[in-house]
Amino acid sequence: MNWAALAIGLAGLVVVGLIVYWQLVIAEGTYLGSRIVILLYDWSAHIYERIKQYDAGAEQWFLGLPLTRALTLIPAPLVLDVATGTGRLPRALLRQPVFEGRVIGLDLSRRMLREAVRRTAQFADRLTYVWQDAQRLPFDDDTFDAVTCLEALEFTPNPRAVLVELVRVLRPGGVLLVTNRVGRDAKLMPGRAFPRDVFERLLQELPLEDVKVRRWQMDYDLAWAVKVGEPRGGGVRPLPEILRCPACGGPLRRGTGAYVCTECGRRYPVGDDGVIEMANIGQT
Repeated sequence: MNWAALAIGLAGLVVVGLIVYWQLVIAEGTYLGSRIVILLYDWSAHIYERIKQYDAGAEQWFLGLPLTRALTLIPAPLVLDVATGTGRLPRALLRQPVFEGRVIGLDLSRRMLREAVRRTAQFADRLTYVWQDAQRLPFDDDTFDAVTCLEALEFTPNPRAVLVELVRVLRPGGVLLVTNRVGRDAKLMPGRAFPRDVFERLLQELPLEDVKVRRWQMDYDLAWAVKVGEPRGGGVRPLPEILRCPACGGPLRRGTGAYVCTECGRRYPVGDDGVIEMANIGQT
């Protein structure tokens, strides 16, 4: 037996295994492209909450309550949760007795959104889900009183570009709430996760003020910031007033079972679960 060849072969298998573990488990496919990331989340949607094991009390105390307080002076605030997953942030916020606004949850995994709809059925009259990419938010500038993105930036192809989009749709005086991956595994995600000082600088380069980055969980920092400008928030607007065509940027009107762009004619169907499906551009 050629022991040297066997040792080399085993070492090669170990290396391949470590690379696969890094790409699919730690990085969740982010370096393999968006399709792989979406596929992994679609596969795990039905067990995602069991994997994460969210504590409802902690979620309301550390997410829902502080965000509600930050929006206290805004009548009927409108909130966008990007990469909403199974509706974690909407649940934490809509369970707050004094929150009287609406929430839009956006995600690129269709199966995660279907799970979110099921888990947030009690809030259906105040909650809308959109199937779309975070890099092309289908909303006009200065639309939301708060924009959140939790535990997701590092799984997007370009976290900096996503941050720019989050701030674009945030109203002056509005609240931005985002996370940044830290801890041991963060070093294995170059270009996706950032050291705290680098992340702070990224936020400070945007039209934001009162930037505060704090350790939140073992693997994440939580950043709060306010968009520069005279506050002018409040008042929930109908969906056709705030939705924009992701293909051309034109306004949408509500048609039969779909939203239709008034400029390019593309149709964005509303799924049987109520999700507005924009990720797959329809035919004119």
